[in-house]
Amino acid sequence: MLSRGPPAGYLPRPLNGPDERQLAHLLSFGYDPDLQKHWQDDVAAGRLSRATNVVTGELQAPPPGTIQKLPGSSTKAWRELDRIGREAIQKGEVGIVVLNGGMATRFGGVVKGVVPVLGEDRSFLALVVEDARRLEAATGGVVRTFLMNSFATDEATKAHFAQRGNFGQDPARIEHFTQFIALRMEKKGALFRRDNGELSPYGPGHGDFPSAFRRCGALRRFLDAGGRWLLVRNVDNLGARLEPAILGHHIKSKREATVELAPKWPEDVGGSPFQYLGKTQLIEQLRYRPGFDPNIVDVFNTNTFWFTASCLDRDFDLGWYYVEKEVDGRPAVQVEHLIGELTSHLTTNFLQVRRSGCGTRFLPVKAPDDLVAAREEIVEMYDGGPGPA
Repeated sequence: MLSRGPPAGYLPRPLNGPDERQLAHLLSFGYDPDLQKHWQDDVAAGRLSRATNVVTGELQAPPPGTIQKLPGSSTKAWRELDRIGREAIQKGEVGIVVLNGGMATRFGGVVKGVVPVLGEDRSFLALVVEDARRLEAATGGVVRTFLMNSFATDEATKAHFAQRGNFGQDPARIEHFTQFIALRMEKKGALFRRDNGELSPYGPGHGDFPSAFRRCGALRRFLDAGGRWLLVRNVDNLGARLEPAILGHHIKSKREATVELAPKWPEDVGGSPFQYLGKTQLIEQLRYRPGFDPNIVDVFNTNTFWFTASCLDRDFDLGWYYVEKEVDGRPAVQVEHLIGELTSHLTTNFLQVRRSGCGTRFLPVKAPDDLVAAREEIVEMYDGGPGPA
């Protein structure tokens, strides 16, 4: 787990929290006791709070022309992008990373990735593998799949794949790794304990991805095998499929990252691209100033990214942000970092994508009712042909 580093003169002190057995378990998932204690001190002193999340400069709409759109699927330009993307897949240069660390509280507290979507054997994660196999069959290439699990999802996810024979996929093409782990705190900085007296661990955000992927060796293995391009997506966004034309758009842009943006609807919450400190970058909602009107930008972040993999082979100084959650009916504090903040470090291509029909790129499923409401779209998307991006 990477941090900005403690202040000058800071001396780590032993945690008055996990016992020896608990600490060994936490350390197996990359727990950093010194960083945890640093957060506790900062929360207690007010150096980490909702107020410290807020941007220090003005947020402005991106300059005209910053946000791109794909050409129509019947055009020569689209066919060229599709060709570029398919060639990359055929050469074995493409991988998919699934952000699979969260628990589905609205699905009854199960691991969301293993929840059935289309029949008992077609879970969220099974559809990711299906999507990879679809492009492998179409191009003759190889697509590697990486699952960023968490302490809460790792065991169940691995069992899901083992019980189903990796859904027919070569085991060498599927790799599991885990994000890091931290402990929730009270609002005054002490470690939070649940009603049963247990500590409350959590995963400190999808900003773990670049460091966890690199630290476990997966990035190096991907690069050494000829990998060049990575699609990174949420497990529950059924629209975030491997689309050759969007891959082609990323490759042709010659940028280090591409962010997929969806048209903003009135009820939407989440981050958007803004011009900030001289650069267009994603800024999440928790960083907005009170009273700020985010509707100066009419698109928002879908948390679907394409990366030039070699550009991830370094450390990134991502910010840590204060977040309050309710646990056992009481407020608990956790500190998180955000994958979208990579756009402040990498040259970035901002791409507006579709949000409707079988070609939608943004179809998140947060609750069982969402699966029912979107069933027709899901069936058409996965069983009625790939459709254009």
